[in-house]
Order: sequence, then C-alpha cells, then structure tokens
Amino acid sequence: MTRLQKHYKDVVKPQLKKQFGYENDNAVPKLEKIVLNMGVGEATGDSRKVQLAADELALITGQKPAITRSTKSIAQFKLRGGMAIGCKVTLRGVRMYEFLDRLVNMAMPRIRDFRGIKGNSFDGRGNYALGIKEQLVFPEIDYDKVDEIRGMDIVICTTAKTDEEAKALLRGFNMPFMN
Repeated sequence: MTRLQKHYKDVVKPQLKKQFGYENDNAVPKLEKIVLNMGVGEATGDSRKVQLAADELALITGQKPAITRSTKSIAQFKLRGGMAIGCKVTLRGVRMYEFLDRLVNMAMPRIRDFRGIKGNSFDGRGNYALGIKEQLVFPEIDYDKVDEIRGMDIVICTTAKTDEEAKALLRGFNMPFMN
C-alpha cells in the first residue's frame, strides 16, 4: 500500500464521509484512473519523435505507453490515415497513486510561476483535466537528453458524481487549487 493510499484510507475517506453524509463506505468517491496523453504534432515530418515522446512518457509513468494513430487523412496537416501522432498511458492501482504523489509533491512545485491549478476544469461528472506545458518538471526526465519540450494532458477520473465531491477528494490529496 502506497503512502497516498494509506492517506486516503485513514484521512480523506472519513473526512469525505462526514462532509457529504455518506452511509456506506463504498459510496465515498475514490480515484478510478489517471490518463496521460502526449500529442506529437511534429510526427508528420519525423516519425521518430513519437517514439522519443513514448520513451519519456514511459520514464514518467513506469508503464509502456500505447501509440495513438490518426483515423483520417487531413491534407492541410500533412497527415495520412494510420500515421502515429501521439502516445497515451492509463494508470490504475498502485502506479496511479504513486504518479499522483509525484505530480503533486514533486512536479507541480517545479513549474515556473506556479500559483496553483484552476478549479474549474471539471467535466460535470467528477473528472478533472489539466495540461502541463513541459515534461521537464518531472524529476525522471534528464534535461540533457531531451530533444524537444513537449506538453501533456493529464485526466484524473474519479467515482464522484459531482464536481464538488471530486474537488473535495482531490483537495484531500493536497492538490493545489487556486480558489
């Protein structure tokens, strides 16, 4: 059991149960999965860039990413159907909690001019999405070996029914919201 899982079980779960008046332990919101997506637009010119991005994502998450491919051909973007254009990883269980711990406690404080994350990026069903502009904020990435700075999308999926419950859950994990 990771440090964050223990924190959820001992601190966050009873706090949420009291705050929202849940009767059953299984009704309390919890983390379901974290999905990381890295789109590589430059891959239309050089197909190795997708593999480099996938290697960096594997270093960050500890899991091999899936290569995403285009479904349509779009002439304006010089894109053909089936061309590799990005990579994604879905984290669950222990890896999910370890990644969230590293994101909140190590990566976010390293972001330049960081004042917190926006609290309005919820989708209405308890899922939160955020974007990171550069992969260098993660300590696993060696600055000298990076060929290009790429951003990534991080979606945190919860079992919460409302945005208010999901925000309370993420605050329990010390997610630094601005408001």
